[in-house]
Amino acid sequence: MTKGKITFFATIGVILLLVISLYGFFKGTYNRFVSMDEAVKSSWAQVENQLQRRYDLIPNLVETVKGYAKQEKDVLVEVTNARAKVGGAANVPDKITANNELSGALSRLMVVVERYPDLKSNQNFIRLQDELAGTENRIAVERMRYNDAVKAYNVAIRSFPANLLTGMFGFAKATFFEAPAAAKATPQVKF
Repeated sequence: MTKGKITFFATIGVILLLVISLYGFFKGTYNRFVSMDEAVKSSWAQVENQLQRRYDLIPNLVETVKGYAKQEKDVLVEVTNARAKVGGAANVPDKITANNELSGALSRLMVVVERYPDLKSNQNFIRLQDELAGTENRIAVERMRYNDAVKAYNVAIRSFPANLLTGMFGFAKATFFEAPAAAKATPQVKF
């Protein structure tokens, strides 16, 4: 074999090795992003599943309270309107905002309930309140899992050198499910 042929084959080998390495990098990075994107979507689906559970419980809770607290109409209307906003939210940021409003309205409803001892001892109400409390706990767990998936995904798409490919593949930063501003304020306790 001549020196020219050896150089030619060595060059072809290096180019082939480089192409295979680049292919592996692109394929591995793309597949990792797809997997992480699906994890975020799956986590969000679990959040929505629990939010739907809460959404379905609210009419029963409102009806039970309505019989006892006719004069608390404003709070009941607020809960109903917040629930309607949840039903009408189309994208993740709107759903987060609407559910944060619903959480606030439900908190105000629970304050109203404290004024009615007969209502607090009603078995139907107690069962609904327990269901709602359990659902709120499930929502908190699913929000945490969703935010963990979002964090891992956002870190991956922003890390070098993978971040050079994210725009090319259309991977965008995901939105965290954050607590509303009202939840960050210190609650006022009055006796």
